[in-house]
Amino acid sequence: MFWLAAAFLVTALLYASVGFGGGSTYSALLALSGFDFRLLPVLSLSCNIVVVAGSSVRFARADVTPWKGALLLTALAAPAALLGGLIPIREDAFFMLLGGCLIIAGLALFAPQRSDGDAPTRAAKVIPFAVVPLGFLSGLVGIGGGIFLAPMLHLTRWNETRAIAATASLFILVNSLFGLTGQLLKNGWDRLSEAAAFGLPLLIAVVVGGQIGSLLALRLFPARLVRILTAALTIWVGGRLLLAI
Repeated sequence: MFWLAAAFLVTALLYASVGFGGGSTYSALLALSGFDFRLLPVLSLSCNIVVVAGSSVRFARADVTPWKGALLLTALAAPAALLGGLIPIREDAFFMLLGGCLIIAGLALFAPQRSDGDAPTRAAKVIPFAVVPLGFLSGLVGIGGGIFLAPMLHLTRWNETRAIAATASLFILVNSLFGLTGQLLKNGWDRLSEAAAFGLPLLIAVVVGGQIGSLLALRLFPARLVRILTAALTIWVGGRLLLAI
């Protein structure tokens, strides 16, 4: 349990540093430790919620959240996340999807970051249509989806950098809540207490890691270095998971 809690802390620290929750990596770490795959999304989404709730509040208080656009994207994705959480999935298919998502997400972190002042591209108009399948996938495998959304927003120059981070944070929070609800409706609400009984040290670890990541990491290390480390961790864990199937 100690190594797993330490891994969760480092994951939360890195992901919070770049505005994400880390749900996909939590699920992969749990899978590699032999955790019941039916409980993976429940615990991972719970950790997601813990990590991004604070950052969402901070962004809102700083008045950087572009509410109109952020709420539109979130409102489109959330029902799909609920539906995804309700869909039964076989264990091997779950792990294959999760591992693939991790590798793609890690590669997406190398996407160019938007420069503030750049005008949005025409492709920015298709973002609302793209978030629906993204929400479904998020609920199905127990991730928040922000790690895919943010690169799309940057590539299309959807908004300024801080506004994109705030949007991704809110997107992850709401998607995680809806995805978690779908998972619990599918597998039973008692799964929440089962996950909490095992995962309390892990939840504490992500609280600590998330706070450190959001408050200190970007002050100590260059943002680009943190993104590279996060991408490397994501790709490595995803590859390990696919090889273990």
